[in-house]
Amino acid sequence: MARSSSGRPGAGRGYLDGQFLISMPSISDGPFARTVVYICAHSAEGAMGITINRPAEKISFRDLLVQLDIVPDGPEIRLPGQAGRIQVQRGGPVETGRGFVLHSSDYFIENSTLPIDDKVSLTATLEILKAIAAGNGPQQAMLALGYAGWSPGQLDSEIQANGWLHCPAIPDLIFDNNLEGKYDRALLTMGIDLTRLSSDAGHA
Repeated sequence: MARSSSGRPGAGRGYLDGQFLISMPSISDGPFARTVVYICAHSAEGAMGITINRPAEKISFRDLLVQLDIVPDGPEIRLPGQAGRIQVQRGGPVETGRGFVLHSSDYFIENSTLPIDDKVSLTATLEILKAIAAGNGPQQAMLALGYAGWSPGQLDSEIQANGWLHCPAIPDLIFDNNLEGKYDRALLTMGIDLTRLSSDAGHA
């Protein structure tokens, strides 16, 4: 990603587009405790991102495809390769009934896919779910219900108030199915080891 001398991305990109937003370790409760959010858009108009480490309870990717009439119900239905490994996640508190697919940039739908950087794109249409179910989708993908949203200036204020850390995103971490370990691994990319912080607590 090209950056100007001020450190901000080049024209047409928001400041944190394509980066991880990691909640501060000191935040131990609330909806964003221990969360990693992939920022899809950030500008003067606000910000939008997808949480990548919160499982959606009581629904599988296969169940969702059945509900949407993309695949028929029945024990004999088996999803191809990648589709069978996709987990449904909670992307955030906004529009929780709508699905958002973060995926590798080898898949693109004209007028529907938003390229976020060279390796990751966002698509929120049924066409990509149909393609995944048929084995014709992107090589890597994750499905989230809902998204995290911030009004103009809100995210910037939360970062200044030490609510969030941010760092360049790692695509492999976005698509990793080990959701429980994503938070610690995201912090490690910044050189922050929570186990060491815990063991050092109380020592001068």
